[in-house]
Amino acid sequence: MQFESEHQTEPYFVISVAARLVGLHAQTLRYYERAGLLNPSRSGGRQRLYSVIDIERLRRIKTLTDEMGVNLAGAEIALKLMDRINEMQQKIDILTAEIQQLRSSSSSNRKRRTREA
Repeated sequence: MQFESEHQTEPYFVISVAARLVGLHAQTLRYYERAGLLNPSRSGGRQRLYSVIDIERLRRIKTLTDEMGVNLAGAEIALKLMDRINEMQQKIDILTAEIQQLRSSSSSNRKRRTREA
């Protein structure tokens, strides 16, 4: 899981490739960055580099603006809400796993006490 997460955040794509992958112009990507919708990594030579997660975010922006008719301000709000939902889902997943572990541990302790009695 750790490797997969690192793979997703690793910047691989230069702006021309990223633009081609999502079907936008490079200028549009630059505009999204200036508007604060996107924050690509930079190489040592200050070249923009986009990760898989950046590409997914660009696709969401494009869907919101082109297919759903949302303006950039609305897209920014929607993206922030989606990010927050994802964070909350990760916390829920962690808590669910902890509850499962506690239940399993509690069940094992009860069985052991029953055998000892």
